[in-house]
Amino acid sequence: MFAKVNGCGLFGMNAFMVTSEINTSRGQPCFDIVGLPDMAVTESKARIRAALENCGFQLPLCRIIVNLSPADVKKTGSIYDLPVLMSILSVQNLISNDLSNSCFIGELSLNGKLNHAKGILPMAICAKNNGIKHLYVPADNAKEASVVKGLNVYAVQNIKNLVEHLNGNKLIQCEKEYEFSYDDENVFLDFADVKGQQNAKAALEIAAAGSHNVLLIGSPGAGKSMLAKRLPSILPKLTFEESIETTQIHSIAGMLDAKNPLITTRPFRNISHTASAVGLIGGGSIPKPGEISIAHNGVLFLDEFPEFDRKVLETLRQPIENGYITISRASGSATYPAEVMLIAAMNPCPCGNFGNPNKKCTCSSKQVQNYLGKISQPVLDRIDIQLEILPVEYNEISSLTKSESSRLIRQRVQKAREIQQRRFNGTKIKSNSGITPNILHEVCPLEDSAKTLLKNAFEKLGLSARAYDRILKVSRTIADLNNSEIIRKTHIAQAIQYRSLDRKYWSN
Repeated sequence: MFAKVNGCGLFGMNAFMVTSEINTSRGQPCFDIVGLPDMAVTESKARIRAALENCGFQLPLCRIIVNLSPADVKKTGSIYDLPVLMSILSVQNLISNDLSNSCFIGELSLNGKLNHAKGILPMAICAKNNGIKHLYVPADNAKEASVVKGLNVYAVQNIKNLVEHLNGNKLIQCEKEYEFSYDDENVFLDFADVKGQQNAKAALEIAAAGSHNVLLIGSPGAGKSMLAKRLPSILPKLTFEESIETTQIHSIAGMLDAKNPLITTRPFRNISHTASAVGLIGGGSIPKPGEISIAHNGVLFLDEFPEFDRKVLETLRQPIENGYITISRASGSATYPAEVMLIAAMNPCPCGNFGNPNKKCTCSSKQVQNYLGKISQPVLDRIDIQLEILPVEYNEISSLTKSESSRLIRQRVQKAREIQQRRFNGTKIKSNSGITPNILHEVCPLEDSAKTLLKNAFEKLGLSARAYDRILKVSRTIADLNNSEIIRKTHIAQAIQYRSLDRKYWSN
């Protein structure tokens, strides 16, 4: 006898439909699974046998062959347990419903319960795109799958309940569609608590508005980490499309909350300098997302920047430039999005006081040179805004006057981002940092005096082509914050000012 049941597979962010085809025939009782299964899929035979027995069913005493189609694609993980089990029940005519428009995803426990699975959201989207009407997933994943509109999602507790539902005896209620609402109740650290540092706050406002990369350099205690950790409080709201993208990555990484399955605030990942290249950009035999992908549509904060292994920092160059990372392994290649704001903070030397007007540096010139040399010029070239954070004066830190709140700054950032969304409507560009070369001059019109200033700066400072592009993008954001369609001389001057620290610290 023959039967088939729909399931889903996942490799990286690429979800694909999988059909569990089963054939039973006379012969010595056996149970084989083919279709390039990995060890986790092969071991599903033991889980399925135990789950059937504990739910009052039996594995047929005959020759059983299950083919996971397409057979030329590697099947990994335990998410195929449920479709294989359902094909076994179907071939025994224990299911009365037509399963052609249904899809089953889940890992079985030995007692027949379904365990939480990773990557449900991208698989649910794939099922919807392939005409599936009914999706059966573990109860812990039901809210996550319900984000996909037009798909009937059922939260399955155990196999016995699922069989009763499919036979019309005791129906499982369809999960309500998850309604997207921006979570604005999170408690962020507020810029109102920051004394002084007006230039730094203005620069971070520009960075947040245009999603630009930032380098903060200054002595210990100057406020680099304090400023960076308050950046989430002024970031623009996630759009629904950005929320879905970010949630898919967090789903694959197994980082979602079952009760709040949709990511509604921009990620902020504060990474230790002990991170490996695999931890930062992703990897493994089955490529998994790294921190740069988990921070997609948000902020990747690297404190103590020179303390990272230089080879690790060099791996950032390609994803920062392209907005995605491709990880190639023998089992295949996986591509993850990586559109992040890189915020890096560092001391100017090992003792931290090089350039400090109040303290004397105890490092030799060689030590300073070696310390700064850990950051390569190609990495520096990909940072749009370079900020020197100077120690706060006593009269500023002792002042009882509150600084401008994050709420007010965020309102300006949100308006500037909405201008960009209208400008790039119909394209894949989300912010000014993602402007492509083919439209750069079209969306960055300069007044004559601004052109002259930029030309002089390019020649005198010896800027690279990449630096030229990034200055234009930053000046575009500054103009948006000032509600100006034309980029003026003052906008260009401010953007050039943010590219000066590499000449001061790395000139030799």
